[in-house]
Amino acid sequence: MKSSITRRTAITGAALASAALALASCTSRDQSIPSSTSGVTTLTIMTNAIAGGKNAAEADWIANWVIPEFTAAQKEAGRQVKVVFEAQGVDDEDYKTKAALDFQSGKGADVVGLDGIWIGEFAQAGYIEPLEEIAGDAVASWDGWEQIPESVQQAASFDGERFGVPQGADGRVIYYNRDIFKQAGLSADWQPASWADILEAARTLKQRVDGVVPLQLNAGTAMGEATTMQGFLPMLAGAGETIWSDGRWAGDTDGIRDVLGLYKTIYVDEELGDPILQQEASGRDASFQEFAEARIAILFEGDYFWRSVINPAEGVGTAPMADRDTTVGYAKIPAMTPGDGVNGQDFVSMSGGTARVLNPNSASPELAWELLAFMNSSEAFKARAEGTLSISPRDDVNEELLASDPMLSFVSQEVLPITSYRPGLAEYPEVSVLLQQATLDVVTGISVDDAVASYVSALESIVGADAVGNGN
Repeated sequence: MKSSITRRTAITGAALASAALALASCTSRDQSIPSSTSGVTTLTIMTNAIAGGKNAAEADWIANWVIPEFTAAQKEAGRQVKVVFEAQGVDDEDYKTKAALDFQSGKGADVVGLDGIWIGEFAQAGYIEPLEEIAGDAVASWDGWEQIPESVQQAASFDGERFGVPQGADGRVIYYNRDIFKQAGLSADWQPASWADILEAARTLKQRVDGVVPLQLNAGTAMGEATTMQGFLPMLAGAGETIWSDGRWAGDTDGIRDVLGLYKTIYVDEELGDPILQQEASGRDASFQEFAEARIAILFEGDYFWRSVINPAEGVGTAPMADRDTTVGYAKIPAMTPGDGVNGQDFVSMSGGTARVLNPNSASPELAWELLAFMNSSEAFKARAEGTLSISPRDDVNEELLASDPMLSFVSQEVLPITSYRPGLAEYPEVSVLLQQATLDVVTGISVDDAVASYVSALESIVGADAVGNGN
């Protein structure tokens, strides 16, 4: 019997395709899969990037490095290949809808960029297939898999099968101000081993340092997905649970209650965080600024915060810290108690990212895989990283390129092997909003019991009561 998740996903898939019809008229390109003519095989790449606009660096890399290098390599191997870049620069939802229509209609590009969170939804709708089913044994024998940790591969996998290749990696950590810790008599080299350790440090900071908010754990609906990814889900993983498992969404479970109880401790019972900040429209940006100005001591965030927010490089950081490298410490997020995290882990994290998939309708699937593998080679990632330092999915590339940045190396080596991912299902965005609302309820004084009851009731209305798991 099909679950309500499968039924709802099918409906969502149809809605995506229907909505995409309106977008189809906006492009004059014949979107049919190209075939080999006059001895020349044409391949097409589509991703949501365009020169001079959205994700311009990626667009420039595809146009100026990937295409000429790949076609030259194919020519050397005796093949005539033409690669066309179908650049997009639109809202993510519009791009998602276009991709859905392309797949459903049997057309579209050979290699397609997708947000990792869409993989499961597209797979359940039948739009994409496992890579090996499309391109055969060459996928399994690709040496690149040895350089991409299993945990990172999950960003482009669903139901235990690889549907794509991840294009990047990130991780959530705890940031803290070393100077403030020293003022409070705490170690400047801090690594909490449990939630109790985090709370004890926050209590010490509250008692010993005036004018500083001890702890910022994102909450509320105003911060949107940042509440879910930087706050709720890492802590849920630390409580030993995932939001979706074995075909069911977590409802009234011990983990859900543990996380909401933690929020209650921080923002209501002990006033270790600022509840008003969680309700402000620009609360997340305000928290960045307050941390940069040494007015927040501990902050849960992703490596984006290090690379793009407090980065002291001219013109990069939105809240730059000139002393970032010496003042800002970072630590792994601990499980509630050691060994009680997901998979019996002591430490946990959450990651996101994008992926590239193969179109099941490609007329040249084996060659399309060669292109996809080429785009994920170490040489390709090194070329892509010129001028922009970030974490790649490949260990060999990270080892070489991140050597100059201890924090990004820390995430690559210590955090990615223990990370988790959001479920790539159609219902997830709505479930995420419910989690945000539950944290807001608790932060504003509603009891955990009432917050859980409201959450479960709304969850059942979205996914169906049979798709909600309650209890241990």
